[in-house]
Amino acid sequence: MPAIVDAHQHFWDLSRFSQDWLDIPAHAPIRRSFLPDDLAGDLAACGVGRSVFVQTKHDVAENAWALGLADRHDWIAGVVGWVDLTAADCAQQLAGFRRHRKAVGIRHVVQDESVDFLARPDVRRGLGVLAAARCPYDLLLFPPQLRSAIDVAAALPDLPLVLDHLAKPALRTRRGLAQWETDLRALADRPNVVAKLSGLVTEADWALWTVDDLRECVAIALDAFGPRRLMFGSDWPVCQLASGYHRWFATIGDLITPLTADERARILGGTAIAFYGLDGTAPRSSD
Repeated sequence: MPAIVDAHQHFWDLSRFSQDWLDIPAHAPIRRSFLPDDLAGDLAACGVGRSVFVQTKHDVAENAWALGLADRHDWIAGVVGWVDLTAADCAQQLAGFRRHRKAVGIRHVVQDESVDFLARPDVRRGLGVLAAARCPYDLLLFPPQLRSAIDVAAALPDLPLVLDHLAKPALRTRRGLAQWETDLRALADRPNVVAKLSGLVTEADWALWTVDDLRECVAIALDAFGPRRLMFGSDWPVCQLASGYHRWFATIGDLITPLTADERARILGGTAIAFYGLDGTAPRSSD
């Protein structure tokens, strides 16, 4: 069994980079800096051997900072950074980032953009740069933006894509779940797309959620993508608004208990290792 990999976690240092979204009153519990020493104990207690840092800022300066953390902590296996997809020098930005052995992918926070952001010609050109380099791209978006993601996956079949947080289905209100499922399944039909079982507790009722509140959407994802195209992520420290690390890890364990040992191993590490190339091989969507 490969080492367990947390494929989605964050750090931030508020003395270096502002995080305006933390000014929302409900986010007060996590309105402080979170650094590797804050996470290491939880990883060890849960038997998680490696993790992947995912960007929080649209700022190439965060890339260098995060890669520096990865240099100092062997268990940070990869860094998903940011480049300006709309810039004329996007290819140069990407090449500079990927010179580092732990630079494994790119993300832009699409959920904060318009519904048609991914269809914009300047953005599509940047995504084409990533596709030419076979550089993985994390899709962070809301359900109404899934249609644009489906179009990108079809137009750029060489671009490895991973859907963060299953596109944040509305688990708290249950609104729009039928359309979310339809679009999720259409995205899963594209072989260059995988997905993360992450970020779900913060879409449910933070105080009252139970494992059963998440079971249906995880079952849909398992049916749509299959275990070999899904990966575990904590979304730490954001998850702490609704769940401690241990509880979320145990919840994932509960939700995948019916699977075979090999299928569980894929979700808990194998898919992330293959997709992001964490074993030193070229990243790919699945094998």
